Amino acid sequence: MLAWYDWTLLAVSIIIIVLCLLQGGKSEGASGAITGGGLNVFVKTKERGAEKVVSILTLCCAIVFFLLAVLIYTLTTTA
Repeated sequence: MLAWYDWTLLAVSIIIIVLCLLQGGKSEGASGAITGGGLNVFVKTKERGAEKVVSILTLCCAIVFFLLAVLIYTLTTTA
């Protein structure tokens, strides 16, 4: 039986996957990578609007995921 922290870690993992899929690509995709079309990788582009919100949410969920993983490790090794 999974404990509450296991279910929480699973939910955060699914949220991170969805948020990563929602992020827009910086290049033209796989075809641009093969043909060399995405040569403007290091061009300064600022995220605005929804892209910035998704990026910040992804970062926050990643931090929560890391802290929750450490918490689960400490709870399971001491119990």
